[in-house]
Amino acid sequence: MKILAISDIHGKHMKIIEYLKKNPVDLIILTGDITNFGPCELAEEILNQISSFSIPVLAIPGNCDPIDLYGNIDNSNAVNIHGRSVTIRNIGICGFGGSNPTPFNTPLEFNEVEIYDEARKVMESIKDHKITLFVTHAPPIGTKTDILPSGEHVGSESIRRVIEEFQPSLNICGHIHESMGMDEIGETKVINPGMLSNGHVCLITIEDSDEENIKITPEIIKI
Repeated sequence: MKILAISDIHGKHMKIIEYLKKNPVDLIILTGDITNFGPCELAEEILNQISSFSIPVLAIPGNCDPIDLYGNIDNSNAVNIHGRSVTIRNIGICGFGGSNPTPFNTPLEFNEVEIYDEARKVMESIKDHKITLFVTHAPPIGTKTDILPSGEHVGSESIRRVIEEFQPSLNICGHIHESMGMDEIGETKVINPGMLSNGHVCLITIEDSDEENIKITPEIIKI
């Protein structure tokens, strides 16, 4: 199975359309900031264009998406997994969008208590799957995926706490544009694909030859 993970589109999505014309994948995951502060109708248009390839698309909103974007994801051909979970080919996938508080008072921010309570609840619903994907916009704090050029870590304490408790196979995040890369928290691989507007995505290959031997290979690529 090939999964294309995309973050921080910020309204500039044509690179992914061109990529999908030439490269088959089985699932597309969008980790938020589909727009750059709206409008909601643009998000619906982008989601429908990406969904036009008859590939399942899962999406969450980012902190730079309007609060009303929830409804526009539901109105599109994509599946909204903010605070929800789905199962695809025996892979449990759940999501939590927005971010922990920022200095910029962006539209979709949550305090750490809200993040922990809701993210923990949705992770609980997929914990018994052999492979679990935890899709968040905010990265976990204290990793290579949440660090600013100043050296400050600005990820979510609650996202990290949920990862430490449940140890999902992958945490796919975004939000911090400068921190494209991968890290690990225990058994969990943490991936920040980088900004799509800069041409970066992550291609994740899952090979399940049998129940005990499952190989997950993530690769950040330039498109």
